[in-house]
Amino acid sequence: MSQIDSLPPLRDVIDSHGIAAKKSLGQNFLLDLNLTSKIARLAGDLSACDILEIGPGPGGLTRGLLAEGARKVLAIEKDSRCMAALDEIAQIYPGRLQVINGDALEINPLQYLTPPIRIAANLPYNVGTELLVRWLTPKEWPPFWSSLTLMFQKEVAERIVAQPGSKAYGRLAILAQWRCDARIALQLPPEAFSPPPKVHSAVVHLTALPEPRFPADAKKLEQLVARAFNQRRKMLRAALKGVAPDIEDRLIASGIKPTDRAETVSLEQFCTLTRNLSAG
Repeated sequence: MSQIDSLPPLRDVIDSHGIAAKKSLGQNFLLDLNLTSKIARLAGDLSACDILEIGPGPGGLTRGLLAEGARKVLAIEKDSRCMAALDEIAQIYPGRLQVINGDALEINPLQYLTPPIRIAANLPYNVGTELLVRWLTPKEWPPFWSSLTLMFQKEVAERIVAQPGSKAYGRLAILAQWRCDARIALQLPPEAFSPPPKVHSAVVHLTALPEPRFPADAKKLEQLVARAFNQRRKMLRAALKGVAPDIEDRLIASGIKPTDRAETVSLEQFCTLTRNLSAG
């Protein structure tokens, strides 16, 4: 393992600070600094960007981001046991790392960051999807971030990039691909982590588009898609019953067969249906 800075290896940091991963916090630490640097590079040129990192733990990815030249990293960590280790990183990168001990779901990062902003994180498993949905569904678009480079369970990553007709295709795919370019950039086996999770992991890179691919009211699209996939085994005329009295006609007008199921309907068709339903 090559050295990326003057700090000790992550395993030594974890031992010296007593930071055993907690299942209750969804923690699985990535210890190979070569890998954390590789993930940081997937986020692109960081020299002119502020970076938001959620759940840095002992700071493996944090060190990668700073070593790769991030202008500033704001690291939000709920586990107070990690503060001393993160403070040691801040000391060798003066003025470039700000650490907040708190819950990422309750903190507004914009008061600490200067655009352009990118988000890079090995997200805690228990809040990863909720944070992603929040970042994909702001009131205004473009969002405060220009790209997301995020580690998820492989199953979640596949749901983000899934195409119509696949079992993984659903709400996450629609929300992500409506306003972003999304791709799986890296896959990692369980043994890359400590402790090893029971599943493979993957890094997803999402780049925010200037505007959505197809016009639609964001809130109405979200509600429609949630309803359609809530009963994904049902035909859409049944799953969307009650959305409109003439739902079959609306489906047909949108190029969708009433007997189709949600997993076969394209993003463009969902947007068209949303507009047709909004027309009254």
